[in-house]
Amino acid sequence: MAAPCAGMAGRPLGQFLSCFRRTVALKTGLRQFSGSSMCRAASQAATVTERATSPWSLMAAVCLQRLPVISAESSPLEQRFRHMMQQMELEKSLLSDHELRLLEDAERMSRKQSDDYDSDEEDDGRDQDIVLAQDLEDSWEQKLKNFQPAPRVRADVDKDLSSVQRCLADSLVLLAEQQVGAGKLWLLPQAPWQEGETLRQTAERALTSLPAAGFNATFLSNAPCGVYKYKLPKAARTDSSEGTKVFFFKAVLSDIAPTTAINAPFMWLKKSELQHYLKPAYMMKVERFILDL
Repeated sequence: MAAPCAGMAGRPLGQFLSCFRRTVALKTGLRQFSGSSMCRAASQAATVTERATSPWSLMAAVCLQRLPVISAESSPLEQRFRHMMQQMELEKSLLSDHELRLLEDAERMSRKQSDDYDSDEEDDGRDQDIVLAQDLEDSWEQKLKNFQPAPRVRADVDKDLSSVQRCLADSLVLLAEQQVGAGKLWLLPQAPWQEGETLRQTAERALTSLPAAGFNATFLSNAPCGVYKYKLPKAARTDSSEGTKVFFFKAVLSDIAPTTAINAPFMWLKKSELQHYLKPAYMMKVERFILDL
């Protein structure tokens, strides 16, 4: 026993420590590599198992809004405030070039009508002013009388729920007639999720799949703004199918060109009109992210 101990003791201390460090690092690296690989494999297996055994089917829906096209009618308080601001601006403003010209024309006319008027004292350029400022105002007034602005309210269009041109002063939401089970319901346009696509791509497909729609929309986010979950009837439930989760995505209509579809299976409704077509539980989830601008 003395010889091996003597040989070990005779080794340089630095060589012994270096060999010890390499052995510890190798064992530590093997343990870390082995542990991380096992964790990743277990996580992937759990994800695949959960996806395969999840009793909930996924769907994506789009909340497409048409923003107001014209300004809303002012309330009595807003009208009084606007008149007050106009009066303050009028009192504190300077005279415009047209108003200064009116004063000059009035002063020149008063000089011409006076008894001591001398035409030689007038500037030669003034004799060339054939059109007075008052004549310009009269022509502008005539043009204003002939101008017919477009009506703000069109009763025939506002009654057409399928027209995107209705209620131009309000924000509208698109509803589509969707097949749910054996019946049809008015819902936000939705489509089932397919393997290999994101939920936003599913929502985009739900919008483009509407018949004769052709809407140009701008999606606001890749993340959903809400979710609605419902269970199937007890008679239709199975271990692999318990219900559906619907994820909502917000979008804004980019082009308000009127559609040419006749009896189209969609409607443009104000937020106050949605309750007449949506189920109460569905409406409670939807109204949280719909802004009545």
